[in-house]
Amino acid sequence: MKLTDLSTIREVMTRHGVSFQKKFGQNFLISPQVPVNIAEAAVGLMPERRGILEIGPGIGTLTRELSERADKVVALEIDSSLIPVLDETLADCPNTKVLNQDVLKTDLCELIDREFISEGLHAAVAANLPYYITTPIIMKLVESRLPLESITVMIQKEVAARLVAPAGDPEYGAITASLAYYGRVERLFNVPAGCFIPAPKVDSTVIRIVLHKNPPVDVKNEQTLFRVIRGAFAQRRKTLANSLRTEFPKEIIPAAIAAAGLSADIRGEKLSLEDFARLADLLED
Repeated sequence: MKLTDLSTIREVMTRHGVSFQKKFGQNFLISPQVPVNIAEAAVGLMPERRGILEIGPGIGTLTRELSERADKVVALEIDSSLIPVLDETLADCPNTKVLNQDVLKTDLCELIDREFISEGLHAAVAANLPYYITTPIIMKLVESRLPLESITVMIQKEVAARLVAPAGDPEYGAITASLAYYGRVERLFNVPAGCFIPAPKVDSTVIRIVLHKNPPVDVKNEQTLFRVIRGAFAQRRKTLANSLRTEFPKEIIPAAIAAAGLSADIRGEKLSLEDFARLADLLED
């Protein structure tokens, strides 16, 4: 079954009486090479015994490619109307399990331990993420400290630009610096809007987050680090000293900035993760 074929997609959905759900941000791939490339990027760096957690399989287009390359695939689908469709399209994929669950309400640590770790499988995530919920899903995946090798996801192109931006770039922001603490973010390739049905109004980009085994910086208190990052970008048009007042007493900020070797008028987007860590330790003291 060729799930990137437009007539096949319509025939399968019509037979099961389902339609595209705008509330779930559903856009299905109709470009044959894209799911192949995503699957290879998600599985390619993994050691032997590979388990993939897929978020939002849709009608199973990417899922089938993942099942050909991984030892086991577990897919979380929030839309219950698509479960019968997936039962059909994945019928010949015995190493694949579909769960009708919301990723944001699922205990992912328990799921990964049960489905992958207990079976001696390494785990990674692959997904074509709905645009409207991209950031909450990515942050849940990294903040939960899951035993994952990597996270390979297709997201809105503009969001991807923010996630991979270097310090000093106009796109660099709080999520950029926060993600750098958890993993190395790589831009892999772009996907034009015409590769989907229905076609979204924007293009997409596939990124891969290779998770750190240990954080790249040592800090006395992680929560202080994230408070510094959050405060640094709370008021982007203001200097770092003024912006940090949303998180820390104003009288301690100038001395900490000076002790960190930063100029008094520097702005938050100029700081690297190492700068944020150094400043966080000084403010912690």
